[in-house]
Amino acid sequence: MTPVPPAVPTVVADGMRAELPSVAERTVAEIIVEVPSYADAFSGDMGRVIVNAVELALGGFLELATASGGADASTPIRPALEGAYQLGRGEARSGRSMDALLAAYRVGARVSWRHMSASAVAAGLSAEQLARFAELVFAYIDQLSAASVAGHSDELATTGRVRQRYLERLANLLLAGGPQVDLEAAAERADWAPPRTLTAVILPQDKVRGALVSLDGRTLRSGEDVPGLDAATDLLVLLVPDAEGRSRPALMRSLDGRDAVIGPARPWPEAAASYARACRALRLGLTAEGSEPLDTERRLADLVLRADGEALADLRAAVLAPLDDLSAGAREKLVETLRSWLLHQGRRDQVAAELFVHAQTVRYRMTQLREIYGKRLEDPRTVLELTLALGVPS
Repeated sequence: MTPVPPAVPTVVADGMRAELPSVAERTVAEIIVEVPSYADAFSGDMGRVIVNAVELALGGFLELATASGGADASTPIRPALEGAYQLGRGEARSGRSMDALLAAYRVGARVSWRHMSASAVAAGLSAEQLARFAELVFAYIDQLSAASVAGHSDELATTGRVRQRYLERLANLLLAGGPQVDLEAAAERADWAPPRTLTAVILPQDKVRGALVSLDGRTLRSGEDVPGLDAATDLLVLLVPDAEGRSRPALMRSLDGRDAVIGPARPWPEAAASYARACRALRLGLTAEGSEPLDTERRLADLVLRADGEALADLRAAVLAPLDDLSAGAREKLVETLRSWLLHQGRRDQVAAELFVHAQTVRYRMTQLREIYGKRLEDPRTVLELTLALGVPS
């Protein structure tokens, strides 16, 4: 089998190799002009490093082009590919987009081809060889740019995963009530700018992604191992920035239909207090109406009254003990009337309207209660205990 000659004869490649330093300098100069985002990056000592890198890449191409057996762009030189991959990662770390790097590759390919092809023609390269040379140049550049794209993507993915872990650790530290100095260090490590306040939201894991779409981009998401929550409940916690005051209704709307429990807004280092309130509402079994989230700010009285269920039951039994000798039906009617009387502060017409009875019926029942309780119905402490005991229906 007749061996395939190299795309560029060795003698021609040698002549071109001698001009590589000059070609590399011109390539970098042109990139700086046409891709302004590289002007600062390629200045000073870094500019010399880049020129050397371009020169090495072009030298690698000439090695490929002079290889025997017909150089194949699908098997480029490994060091050049690795260099391009690392370049892509470095660009991602520097914050430049892939668009800038691809533009630099396009400029580099054009400038390099212009100068190298001129040298090749001057050295006597035939039209057929020149066409093959052009094919190799641009295939080689495509391979390098593809390697850089892979490096750029991998770096962003890696950086994203690392930062996400940092953000989750910060969220869990906030939920656990860590010291402020540790919170500030964790926020800095996660590159997260602290807001004024944070509001804890507990919701099912499968509702988190949909909720995040409409929430502040700085919202923190807990890891799966949430302090204070049973792992078997499949619940996660979001910490939503600056959702207090006029912003709270918008938070409520964005969480509609997501079975969420929302704590109060608290200064960001005190987010654990917001989370504790939401957890307490869950443990006490408070529920919202319809599809609305459970807003703990609207259920403060329930939270207070249900904080100690046994104490509340004991209090109810104690303050209602004077009614124990009545029949069940009579007792129920008087308790119902007493609750309404307390909540409406003795306004008879409002009590009657709520109970759907005549005002005279209310007057009769209250006379019975005064006979049973005597002057205790005028004692502030007794009134307070009755109000607390009857504030939550048994």
